[in-house]
Amino acid sequence: MYKQLLGAIAIGLTIIAYFPYIRSIIQGKTRPHVFSWVIWGTSTSIVFLAQLADKGGAGAWVIGVSGVISIYVAILAYIKRSDSTITRMDWLFFILAMASLPLWYLTSDPLWAVVLLTTVDVLGFGPTFRRAYARPFDEQLMFFVIMIARNFIVVLALENYSLTTVLFPATIAAVCVIFSLMVAYRRRVVA
Repeated sequence: MYKQLLGAIAIGLTIIAYFPYIRSIIQGKTRPHVFSWVIWGTSTSIVFLAQLADKGGAGAWVIGVSGVISIYVAILAYIKRSDSTITRMDWLFFILAMASLPLWYLTSDPLWAVVLLTTVDVLGFGPTFRRAYARPFDEQLMFFVIMIARNFIVVLALENYSLTTVLFPATIAAVCVIFSLMVAYRRRVVA
């Protein structure tokens, strides 16, 4: 029961984080990078399946919800033409990430799938880091701060602790910490 409660809390945090973020995209205040969100939506959804295969339980549910919402954000980013500046470096991150996605299928082991997909997800941060460094006020910092807490709770909610189930949420939490610190620093420098 404790793990299910933590899973429900993490899903609640996911919704709390995404609702204002999505509203801000619709209002044109936040301009997410479509490449990052396509990568995140795809890889997160596949990690969810790998975590289920390794009996991640309630902690995995959150990853599944996040994958679906991330795909929706990617669609919104595309429809709203949120960020029309796509650089060669963005294309490099996108191609590397998408080219490695089929590799997860070739592995019959969920661990290798999660290792590859975690790498893909981190590569997905490339375009967002580049863009947020240049324009730190175009991202909602609170979204990433909530995602740090959410991923910490996801780890606590896991019903089976293994590298397969823990690697993805722990890594994404760490990247969100680094991203949040960079955005906060850049906001002080730019302001």
